[in-house]
Parts: sequence; C-alpha cells; structure tokens
Amino acid sequence: MSSPAGPLADAVQRRAGLLLELSRDIHAEPELAFAEHRSAARIIDLVESEGFDVQRGVGGLDTAFTASYGSGELVVGLCAEYDALPEIGHACGHNIIAASSTGAALALREVADRLGITVKLIGTPAEEAGGGKVLLLERGVFDDVAMAMMVHPAPEETCASPSLAITDVQVRYTGKSAHAASAPHRGRNAADALTVAQVAVGLLRQHLEPRQMLHGIVTHGGAAPNIVPADTAALYYLRAADVESLRALETRVMACFEAGAVATGCHHEVTHQSPTYSELVPDPWLAASYRTAITGLGRSPQSPEQERDRQAGSTDMGNVTRVLPAIHPTIAIDCGEAVNHQPEFAAACVTSSADRAVCDGALALALTAAAAATDGEQRDRLIGGVSRRRDAPEAAAGGAV
Repeated sequence: MSSPAGPLADAVQRRAGLLLELSRDIHAEPELAFAEHRSAARIIDLVESEGFDVQRGVGGLDTAFTASYGSGELVVGLCAEYDALPEIGHACGHNIIAASSTGAALALREVADRLGITVKLIGTPAEEAGGGKVLLLERGVFDDVAMAMMVHPAPEETCASPSLAITDVQVRYTGKSAHAASAPHRGRNAADALTVAQVAVGLLRQHLEPRQMLHGIVTHGGAAPNIVPADTAALYYLRAADVESLRALETRVMACFEAGAVATGCHHEVTHQSPTYSELVPDPWLAASYRTAITGLGRSPQSPEQERDRQAGSTDMGNVTRVLPAIHPTIAIDCGEAVNHQPEFAAACVTSSADRAVCDGALALALTAAAAATDGEQRDRLIGGVSRRRDAPEAAAGGAV
C-alpha cells in the first residue's frame, strides 16, 4: 500500500479555505456550554456536504452530534469542541479545536476505504463547564471508538502533557435575615458563614499536596448592607494530580465549608454542577506517532521531560483517555505573553498563526490515525480494546468518573 501521507496533505490543503472559514465563524459567535447551536450546525453542514452520515442530539445532548464515514473495523474518533467562555469568548481556542478535528475527519475520508477505517467526528459540547465528553461516554457514544484524538491550542507545543483532575463544588449557606442595625442579634449571618469558610480554605492552602489547588468565587453575597444576609453562595474548583488525590482534597474542603455553618449557626448545602474530570492518561504509542507527525510539519514540541513539568489545566478529555487509547496534544500559536483564558489569547485564535495551527493540527491528527491503521500490531491492539470494553462494560464505565 502506498503511503497515505500525500493524499492526506492534499486533502487538508484543498479544504484549507473551508476550515479557516469554519474556525473564524465559530470564533465570531461564541456560545456557552450546551448552547452551541450555531457552532454545531456549521460543522454539521460542512461534513454532510462531504458525504458524512450525521446523527444529531446524540447522548441526549442537543448540541452533540456524530458524523461518520466509511465502514472499516478500526473506528477513529475525532473530538470537536466548540463551547466558549463567559465574557471572554473563545479564549481557549475551541474554534481551532473544532476546525482541526473537522479537517482531520475530511482528510481521512479520502483514504478511509484504503485504510479500512471508519472516521467518526464527535461533536462534544460543554468542555469548559458541564463535562460533555463524560456524559457522552456514559451514554455509549464512544462505545465503538478504538482511538480518540483532538488537538488544543496553547502557548507551547506538546504531545503528551498531563492535566489535572477537577471537580466543582457549590456551597450555599442559609441563615436568617434581620435589620443589621436595630436587631442584628435576631439574624444568622450567611455572609459570615461564607467568610469563615473562605478563611479556612485559605489556611488549608499551606497544607495542600503537590499539584493540588483550589480557586473560587462568591456567586451571591447578600442583598443590601442593612440586611443581615440570609442566603449566600460560592463556587469552587478543586484540582489535583489524579482522581484519588482530588477526592482527598474534597474531603478537606468539605470540612472548611462545615466550619462556616457551625461557627455561625447557619445551614449549608454542597452540590456539584458538572461531572468530575479525570486526569489525562495519553496513549504512549499514539502520542509518539503524533510527535513524529507534528515534527515532520516543522514544529518543535517540548521534550517529554518538559511536558511532565508543565503547568496544566483540566479537561473532560481526561475521562476519555481513562477508557480508551486517546491523546490530547497542544499546538502552539503566536500569542505573545498571553495564556489560555485571557482576552489576548482569544484575539490570537484568529490570526495567521492560528490558521496554520488549524491546518497543521488537522494533518498531524490524520497522519497519526493513518499510522495506527497501517501498523498491524497497533491496529490489532486498538480494535481488540473495543472488544474488551464490550465484554467488560463495567470496567470501561469505571474510567469515567
């Protein structure tokens, strides 16, 4: 079999204009988690015109979809993210993610029959909040996927960098209102309860384990200064190197929240808004193959040692990597001193550097899939993994927490 590299490169180049238009259109109209209707529709319109079979609303999520092409036994999953951040839009570059995964899917369409693969583009909403991939995992959308990939823009280039496990916790305190001047003794101050909790959390920080961290905001602090606040709330994100460390951190934070209630005589309630995100566990072979592909395109990823020391965020792609072979590399764009989740990074995601990242990312992902499909040992490993998950579904489900 002749190398598929040339046809893949030609396919990405022919569609570059469409992919860059897609990236810029998504960037221009940012949509928040579970409300990405225009973004999903743009991707669907493009791949349907290329002959993909589209299933909308998969997993019970209105803005999730799958778009499949081919009938090969090796199912290659390409994850497209397209949700934005509140107030600052696409400051994490999900427009680039969506366009690069779409580009990889369109390129692989050209060689799907030759490689004996099924290309499956998976529209995964709500990465920034809501855990779209976790929900899709639980609801069977990844059941037939042998390998999954995506590429994320960042200030630096990596192939197998780690991420942190994360959970969100919302604490709400309920006290009793009263006049703050004439009868404060008749109140139970929910704002004080929140203050005690914040102080306790702040003191806890000295004793956190390596790679544990937490950060939060007050989402409701009261109605007026002359009313003893009866209701307050805060939202915290807890992160750790892995799920086990995260659970230990959550136990300690729960004690801080309880302290606020005990000290002030208020009631408190803790809830979660999103599923827990696991840490990334990139597949070593796929990561090495991606490294070969992206280096061949003239890029210089960090060394594995540099990757291990990199300050990381969190992603629901971690849950995918805990269930099946998958990778989540980062692709560098020129963003000056900016980092993800800054307005300046959002601006950098529609520059010529970002456009190059779309095309390079699409081709590198496609080349990685082709390498796996044409390596007999890896092909068997990946296909066999689907069968093992099917025979032991409880084991697969246990990876998505």
